[in-house]
Amino acid sequence: MGTEALVVGAGVIGLSTAIRLAEGGARVRVWAAEPPERTTSAVAAALWGPDFADPGRTWAYATQAELTLLAEDPTSGVRLCRGMQSSDLQAEPPPWVDRLPEVRICGPEELAPGMLVGLRTTVPVVDMPRYLEYLVTRLARTGTEVELRRVASLAEPAAAAPVVVNCTGVGARELTGDDELRPWWGQHVVVENPGLTEYYVEATRAREWASFFPHGDHVVLGGVVRPDVWDRSPDPEVAAGIRTRCAAVEPLLADAPVLEHRVGLRPWRPTPRLAAERLGEALVVHNYGHGGMGVCHSWGSADAVLALL
Repeated sequence: MGTEALVVGAGVIGLSTAIRLAEGGARVRVWAAEPPERTTSAVAAALWGPDFADPGRTWAYATQAELTLLAEDPTSGVRLCRGMQSSDLQAEPPPWVDRLPEVRICGPEELAPGMLVGLRTTVPVVDMPRYLEYLVTRLARTGTEVELRRVASLAEPAAAAPVVVNCTGVGARELTGDDELRPWWGQHVVVENPGLTEYYVEATRAREWASFFPHGDHVVLGGVVRPDVWDRSPDPEVAAGIRTRCAAVEPLLADAPVLEHRVGLRPWRPTPRLAAERLGEALVVHNYGHGGMGVCHSWGSADAVLALL
């Protein structure tokens, strides 16, 4: 590309976007208020899944292809994993079920109480701390390092580079004045793996659900959402509820020793913001507001950023 770009933010959206730019020939810098391992992305479980509507659906399918390739690299933290997805939203399989590999619709006897439909499929599952390390290393191979620098205004990066990509997650609310962007607080409990090899996740109307994702020697348990909560402190009562719900699905998890509690702020917005505008002499491209779909949207939205340049 031959251009100079400054990416603000070093979560999965920022790192994926920076890699796409740098590997496409741009001269890239990354500024971040926090290192990747302290971002909300590091807290994610994380499972690839499709979105219900465009543009997120198109971004998710593009990301599926990328993550499937990365699963061949043992250093990436990505692997293909079989497991069960269930839902109380409708009794029929989702409209995108044909896009999932090795799908089997579950019988009623396999469903947890309250679930109306379930399917078993094989999809990319991502150990996020390892994956973020992989992304940082891959970015470094292009000559780009993450610089810890908190900005008070987008005018700062706009004065430093002709192209700025705003991937600041919930931080974009203050930077842009975007009142549609809200924090959706979430917590995970990380436990020793008692021998699980398959994931489980529920899609539900409730603000609490059961999910667990094995990553070798540990399992990440969820989940919960609390809109408009900014405090990133773990809640012991929430943690207890997560463990109870997950143990009801998989009894082996009942006595698994706790290794860690993780809390993050999902950058929720009615629709993600991916758009360009001028700020002085700089072109600013916004890429934020992906909610809990950041991993699923990451590579596809990075491609969309390139299309705007």
